[in-house]
Order: sequence, then C-alpha cells, then structure tokens
Amino acid sequence: MTDLLKTINSPKDLRLLSRDQLPGLAEELREFLVESVSQTGGHLSSNLGTVELTVALHYVLQTPYDRLIWDVGHQSYPHKILTGRRDRMSTLRQYGGISGFPRRDESEYDTFGTAHSSTSISAAIGMALGAKAQGEKRVAVAVIGDGAMTAGMAFEALNNGGIHKDLPLVVVLNDNDMSISPAVGALNRYLARLMSGRFYATTKKGLDSVLSIAPPLREFAKRLEEHAKGMVVPGTIFEEFGFNYIGPIDGHDLDSLVPTLENVRRLALNGEGPQFLHVVTKKGQGYKLAEADPILYHGPGKFDPSQGIAKATATKKTFTQVFGDWLCDMAAADKRLVGITPAMREGSGMVEFESRYPDRYFDVGIAEQHAVTFAGGMACEGMKPVVAIYSTFLQRGYDQLIHDVALQDLPVVFALDRSGLVGADGATHAGAYDIPYIRCIPNMLLMAPADEAECRDLLTTAFKQDHPSAVRYPRGAGVGATVGSELKELPLGKGEIRRQSQGSKNKKVAILAFGTLLYPALEVANELDATVANMRFIKPLDAELVCSLAKDHDLIVTLEEGAIGGGAGSACLEALAAAGIQVPSLLLGLPDRFVDHGEHALLMKECGLDVAGITQSIKVRLEQLD
Repeated sequence: MTDLLKTINSPKDLRLLSRDQLPGLAEELREFLVESVSQTGGHLSSNLGTVELTVALHYVLQTPYDRLIWDVGHQSYPHKILTGRRDRMSTLRQYGGISGFPRRDESEYDTFGTAHSSTSISAAIGMALGAKAQGEKRVAVAVIGDGAMTAGMAFEALNNGGIHKDLPLVVVLNDNDMSISPAVGALNRYLARLMSGRFYATTKKGLDSVLSIAPPLREFAKRLEEHAKGMVVPGTIFEEFGFNYIGPIDGHDLDSLVPTLENVRRLALNGEGPQFLHVVTKKGQGYKLAEADPILYHGPGKFDPSQGIAKATATKKTFTQVFGDWLCDMAAADKRLVGITPAMREGSGMVEFESRYPDRYFDVGIAEQHAVTFAGGMACEGMKPVVAIYSTFLQRGYDQLIHDVALQDLPVVFALDRSGLVGADGATHAGAYDIPYIRCIPNMLLMAPADEAECRDLLTTAFKQDHPSAVRYPRGAGVGATVGSELKELPLGKGEIRRQSQGSKNKKVAILAFGTLLYPALEVANELDATVANMRFIKPLDAELVCSLAKDHDLIVTLEEGAIGGGAGSACLEALAAAGIQVPSLLLGLPDRFVDHGEHALLMKECGLDVAGITQSIKVRLEQLD
C-alpha cells in the first residue's frame, strides 16, 4: 500500500490534504488502480483517465451530501477506492464482491446506480429539484463521457434542465476522445477560471442590468459575448440549452481542476443556473501500454502490469466471432446486407466487417433507439439491415422495435449478443428478458442456437426471412462445435429430437431445451433416461413437436437461460393449452430476481441451471407425481 493513499478511507480524509499533496495522491491512486485491475480484470483505460478528475471532485464537493453520479459507471473505480472500498477492490466483479459499477446498496457515495449510458443528467436533475423541494442546499453533479453524449436521452435531459434557471446542477463532460476540442493549455485554463469566477459572473450580471434600459445595446452585447466565446470554446450549443458553459480544461491538471470546480459549485449553489464543465482527459493516462491501445485495455482480464496483456492463444471461437465471420460471408453473398451497431464495434465482432465493407457499416453511436428505427428506414428501401446489439441494450430501443420495425413487418435482423447471464458485468448487463419481451410482439421471429455451428445456420435462416427476426446467443464460447463455411438455412419453426428415451424408467421425461442449455440437458438425460429436444425456435414455436412429446411423456421440462415469466417455457404451456393437452410440467430458467455478478458457471449453479441443479429439480418434480 502506498503511503498517502492508505490514509484515505473516505473523502473526508481526502479533504484534509493540502492542494499540493493532490498530485502525489493521484499518482499513487493510478499505480494502485493498475495493480488492482491486473489482479481481478475489469475496466482499465477509462478509469486511468478519471484519476485526477475523481480526486478533484471529492476534494471540492461535500460528498455524499453533494450528489455525484458517474454515467455508465465503468470509470468509477477511483471513486470506489477513495470512498472506503480500497480494501475490497480485490473482490471487484467477483461473486459476493463489489460491483464494477456504482450501486446504491453498496455505498452512500453511489448516489445512483449506473451501467447503461446517458442516464446521469436526467437523474441529477431529479436529485437537484428534489433537494430544492426539501430546502436542502446542495449540488448534484453528473459526470458524463463524450460517447454517452451521443444518446438522445442526454440531450432530452439538457433540454429539460436548462429551463430551470436556478437549478443547483453541474454537468461535467469527460471528453476522453479529444474529438470535441483538443485545445487545452494555459489559454483554456485562464478562460475556464475567468468564466467560472466571481468577476465574470458579477460583471456579466451587472452589464445585463445596465444594458436592460437599452434593449438594442443589450442584444448586441449578448451576441458579441456569444461570438467571442464561440471563437475559443465549443460551448454555444450548451449555452443555447440554458447552461453556463465552462472549458475545455485539462482533466489531468489538478491546479486547473480544483479551482474551476470550486467556482462552478459556487455558481450552481448561488442560483446562477445549471453549469456545464468541459474536461478533456486521456484514456489510459499514466500507463503507457493503455495509452497506446486504450481499446485493448478497455476491459482486460488478469495481466502482468510490467508485461502488459499477452496475445491470446487460439481457443474455441466465441459466438461473437461466429457472428462476425457470418456477417462478412453473408455480405459477400448479398449486396443488400448492411451492418449497424450502436457504438459496439469491437464487442459485437464487427471490426473485420467494417474493414471489408466500410460503405455498408454504420456505427450510430450510443443511440439504440435511433439504431432500430434507422434500420427500419433502410429496410423500407430494400436493404437487409443486421443490427448487432447486446440483449440488454435492445431494451433501450423497445418502442422502436415494436412501432418502427415489427408493426411495419420490416425484415431487420437483430443479432442479440450477451443473451442470458453475462458473469462479471452482473444484473445491469444480463440478457435475461429478451425472450419475454420479443416473443409477445407480432411479426417477430426469435431463435436460440444450441452451439456455434447452429448459430451460423440460424443467422442465415433469420436473414432469409421477410419479417423482423432476432437470434439470441451468449457471451463467450460454446461447446466448440465445428463451424462450416456454407450459408445454410434451417426449416423455419422446426426443432429436432437429439435423444430419445429408452423408456426404462417408470416416468418418461421430455426435456425441451432452448439454446446452449441443450448440452447440459443431454448430460441430465443420460442419467434420467430422458428424451431431449433441441427446440431452436422460440417463435414460431414448434408446437407440433411440443404436443407430440407431451402425449408420449409423463413430464415436460423446459429449459432456458432467460426469465421464466413469459419465456419459452410459457410458450410451450400456451401451445399445450391451445391444443387441449394437460401434462405435468416443470419450467426451469432464470429466477424472478436480479442475478448478481460473478463467474458464469457459479451463477448458473446458483440458479439451479447446472447439470446437478437441473437433475435435482426434475427428481423433485417426479417425486411429486408419485
């Protein structure tokens, strides 16, 4: 443990330091961060970029009384370390350990739970107005990245926040891509201090009062100020929203950050209206390997800090890689194919597609709603859009999925990566709900491959349809099935029997498996002598197969890595009810609660979805039938 950092157990301790000690603390914090993440895995580049900003915020703000919200939250590790969780960083993202994102039930300093982007400004406005309503004099601060600012929700919040002229709100734009304005240095530091200081605010208010007796002069002065500021800072758009724009300033310069934040906080508390502070930082700051390749070090696993991330050795292909290969192959076969992603090029496996087909690749930014409707618009013109999107993020475009795609029966393919549990990212990123929320939509098709080879086949099947469709597949690799090169279409809505019961038991069991749980089901079936069906299609469901199995077996078991309520098992029961067939049943899937973070196999065991858990559940149900 480093000397200065080990004395900081809360922001109160931090605020006892002199300002001259802060750079040293930041250096120690950065070293601790690299060492810690190298042992646990997690987000690194983004957190290295917010070290000084985090120190300055907790030094200036009266947290937790002042509310501090981290947008997305994957850059909040320094915040966790400084707010009493330093000794628990070794448990980061592990079962029973601390989360990789802010959580209200984890610390009073985590004032709002975040993990999906672009929510912070809305929440901060609500907190600021809530505090005013109760007579509390505190400021709400939202720290949002330039990527998250591409989402419509952020601009909806800015549009709403700017109408409250005395709102104690500060929005800190953490611009870590240098894409908005690379101009940092002495001039911008001076401007930031000037525009956030008492002299500027008082002078501006005084001139406004004097010139109010001569409206033409007042309007001229206002326009002159806007143009003068616009020449050196890109703040006009935020000023038009009603925010006082300050910056850009160097987010790694504590001598600039601290006094500017002090001024900004004072302006917000003194009724000067919502403030917008533009801070420029660098991903991976202070760790040369991460600075050189911030994408590689965005979310690494365990690594040696002195050596960096080792090159991955060849292993089984992940479902994401299977999708990426299929996308390129299908694009070669059909010129109508276009690929769309809401800022998840690497995560969704589209790097090679962008390289080979740049004119058919569209990254729309963190804007899931726009991505869905944009795809619908392209489909109207005869294109065949494939939207690569995580299951948890399609939730953000649900209205568009219904209204703009399904209602018009447009042939858009949704490749739902990260369906099911996602391990260390936890409940915020789990794809637990796509089966219930998709299968209830008319015109939609929904497929669940059992392995990598079937994933390619079902993607092809979905692409060949003239209706909206979705293929859900998990994070990581499957059983290692050999993936061919052909683009094979499977019979729509037809499952297959993978194991037939020999009838040696008193009660015959049929397991209807949806997705990758087919393989645990086969292991269970060997012990229980059960029939196993690989259902493949959730919608259209193979109702004929379901009813046939129900007539020949004493117990129907459905198995899915998704929410039980309204899920694939429910679809099977609906089919049986429609056919007038009554048979004992057991629906196995994710429980009706949020499943926390941890290693995937451990979480599946906790949910009773490993081989032992499935076997035990079936045995208990059989005993109830005797």
